[in-house]
Amino acid sequence: MAASDVEEQQDQPWSRQRLRSTNERLLLDRLRLLGSASRAQLARETGLSKPTVSSALAALESARLVHEVGTQAPERGRTAVLYAPDPAAGYALGVDVGRSWLRVAVADLDGTLVARSDVRNRARGSGAMADLLVTTARQVVANSGVDPAEVVHGVVGTPGVYDERQRRVRYAMHLPGWGRAGLFDRMREELGIPLEVHNDANLAALGEYTYGVGAGSRLFAYIMIGTGLGMGVVSEGRLFTGAHGLAGEIGFLPWPGRQRGPERLEDAVSGVAVAETARRLGMTGQLTAKSVFDAARQGDPAAVEAVRLEGERIAHTVAAAAAVLDPDLVVLGGGVGHSVDLLLRPVREHLRTLTPLRPKLAPSRLGEDAVLLGAVATALGTARDLVFERRSGAA
Repeated sequence: MAASDVEEQQDQPWSRQRLRSTNERLLLDRLRLLGSASRAQLARETGLSKPTVSSALAALESARLVHEVGTQAPERGRTAVLYAPDPAAGYALGVDVGRSWLRVAVADLDGTLVARSDVRNRARGSGAMADLLVTTARQVVANSGVDPAEVVHGVVGTPGVYDERQRRVRYAMHLPGWGRAGLFDRMREELGIPLEVHNDANLAALGEYTYGVGAGSRLFAYIMIGTGLGMGVVSEGRLFTGAHGLAGEIGFLPWPGRQRGPERLEDAVSGVAVAETARRLGMTGQLTAKSVFDAARQGDPAAVEAVRLEGERIAHTVAAAAAVLDPDLVVLGGGVGHSVDLLLRPVREHLRTLTPLRPKLAPSRLGEDAVLLGAVATALGTARDLVFERRSGAA
């Protein structure tokens, strides 16, 4: 049935109201896709009649969901007014909780970050970490100049998996106490903002798909290598999280330890593992993954060998992902992923010895911002819905 035919059907008031709302949402979504457009262009794009487009645009403008952004002079006829979604109609909050850093940002409905703060996470317990999150989020909102009531939705990225039934995070091994029940309920209440909680690797994958190198990929896996090890999978633009939200928790895969018996893959493929390997090979001092990679760039033999071994272990991780998922792209990210300039060659070389399945490998384009931008992108999806429902209902 053509859109013009749908416009004329049914006379019941509730049906007319629902139809008007559907038309308004259709136009708003199309404007987000196009950036800006005239009435005539929107009519062509949607199949709606010009009077319907004019009426819907007037309602959206009255609700302050769209605004005029200029004019367009056609080859023939009258100058056309251009409309675009109003980015200030609402705001979204994104949060990335890591063991070392807490990153918080507020974005308008166009996805532009209007305020941001990155602070060291020196909290020694879950209560202090929750206080830091709430305090930082409040400060970022204040710095943005946005009315806190206009921040309509937030998303928090964290290690582990959020259990909705038990209302707590599970498997956040590197954040002691972070799995306490009710912790996020407390943060929601203190901030006065609805908060969703998602696994950080999943959000990094969504961030990389929305803003980075994963854009347009049919199916890609984002392997996050940092304090721990995780993977996010995006298929046709949507996250694949499994039956219980645990898909991608590859850090739990078994790995044959050299001295202590079977380990987890996370024990072998992480920033801590890089430093431990380098120490075993003779490096001394206060070692971190970054210092080992820096030493490898200077040609230190022990550091070079530690990086080579890390590349081999990452290759095993990629081989497992390739066999199970058949991705067209594997993105390496996280703290260790920042040193992909040293890792890509050993990963590719060892991958050839492990499996005939060799997906394209690429470094993360977003780097340390992947989780935060994934949180923002996810929060925006809900924020746009909420703002439309509130404002169009009042218009």
